[in-house]
Amino acid sequence: MRILVMGHKGMLGSDLMDVLERSHEVGGVDMGEFDITSAADCLRVIGEFSPAVVVNAAAYTDVDGCETNRDACFAVNAEGILNVAVACRDRGAKVVHYSTDYVFDGTKGEPYLEEDPCRPINTYGASKRKGEEHLIETLENHVLIRTAWLYGRQGKNFVKAILAKAREEGVLRVVDDQVGSPTCSLDLAQATKILIEMDCRGTYHVTNRGVCSWYQFAQRILEYAQVSGVTVEPIKSGDLNRKAARPAYSVLSNRKFMGATKKTMRPWQVALNDYLTGQSHIHR
Repeated sequence: MRILVMGHKGMLGSDLMDVLERSHEVGGVDMGEFDITSAADCLRVIGEFSPAVVVNAAAYTDVDGCETNRDACFAVNAEGILNVAVACRDRGAKVVHYSTDYVFDGTKGEPYLEEDPCRPINTYGASKRKGEEHLIETLENHVLIRTAWLYGRQGKNFVKAILAKAREEGVLRVVDDQVGSPTCSLDLAQATKILIEMDCRGTYHVTNRGVCSWYQFAQRILEYAQVSGVTVEPIKSGDLNRKAARPAYSVLSNRKFMGATKKTMRPWQVALNDYLTGQSHIHR
């Protein structure tokens, strides 16, 4: 199968390349090589590669930055996916696209299902929701994957930030009133491969199994990385004075994914431990 990965040098994109190229003919384009905000450019790169599937891992992901750069945020996360969807519709290709737990407001108190109402409480979440709507309205042959709390080998992420701060400071202050499911980008890439090969369509929630707060996540990171002598103190979200509000509870239910694929995602603790100890779980 010919598959084009957009954003192939990023955290998720690089893992998608590793996972998919073992079984398929895979190409990649990244920011700087094409402009996702240009309909003509999306049509060009998709036309040149002639893929059966386009996996879009390109996004504007600076949650706080989105509050002050709303136009750029929507141009990439909303209009960008519209451009990709239109180009794929014209070329007869399938789109796999990623969205976020931040399309929900965090007030449900139990894992969100795919059909639950979306009520984003920040600009990033609103832009991703608009991108979802564009995709759903434009192209029937799509897979929309919502995920959460992503970390991986490439790029910035919470795991790397905690370890870097632990080296510099003796005390870390981490919020304990936001709950979600940490997700390893490699596991998400493998789940994506399954959904593509099974020719699934529609919206799926895909995260590693289990739930924790950012505070609990930080504690496990230090434990598994065998970092000692660092204290982790719980704080409240309001103490950080961030520009963007975050949902308090954004756990996503994997039930639909499990039912469709007969596969289960690994517990987040197992995925994190493997990530920190350098163990690879790319399945051929």
